[in-house]
Amino acid sequence: MNAKTERKPLLIIGNGEIASMAYEYFLHDSPYQPVGFAIGKDYIRGDTFEGLPLVDIEAVNERFPSDQVTAFVAIGDAQLNRVRARHYDLMKTRGYTLASYVSSRAFVWHNVKIGENCFVLEDNTLQAFVTIGNNVILWSGNHIGHRSSIEDHVFVTSHVVVSGFCKLGAYSYFGVNAAIGNNVDIARDNYIAMAASIASSTEPNLIYQGNPAEPRKVSATRFCRVKGE
Repeated sequence: MNAKTERKPLLIIGNGEIASMAYEYFLHDSPYQPVGFAIGKDYIRGDTFEGLPLVDIEAVNERFPSDQVTAFVAIGDAQLNRVRARHYDLMKTRGYTLASYVSSRAFVWHNVKIGENCFVLEDNTLQAFVTIGNNVILWSGNHIGHRSSIEDHVFVTSHVVVSGFCKLGAYSYFGVNAAIGNNVDIARDNYIAMAASIASSTEPNLIYQGNPAEPRKVSATRFCRVKGE
């Protein structure tokens, strides 16, 4: 690890558990040095978080100018990843470069492509020719098979198996121990429940549950209380 003075300053967006995790991983396993946090003023309950300044996101450019710090949006899957996506878009429009974290304990083949504002934790396996979009979270212990792709704003929890030649659609969520068969396309806005087994391609905006997985009647966006759409 480089000396603290040589590391790139990082502003973390959020003040919940995901933000605490991002602080821990970036601090101990990246070339970035966390310097502060930002979130909407309605969610601020003090002047600091993890011992660093916590500021109103509306004033973030004044305290942490975009030409001096890199940002990372550390928000979970609320509203089927829409809350994280909105903050991602906000920081982009304000001129920030967005960092990604890839654990030194993940296996990432040399030709894997990973976008910005991604969070790839330990024990993930990303095989050859995998493509990861922007603003994607891969929690610990997942397998992403060869030539598969993950679109923007996806959340994959833990111990999810994605076979080869798959596509995971934008904004989708994958519960613990879900399994996706070879050559399967997961549509946009899918909620794949814990331990679901998907053997054929899915339809948009649905919840899939069971083994073999079947769609539920309620839409995924309604179940996840997506607002403004």
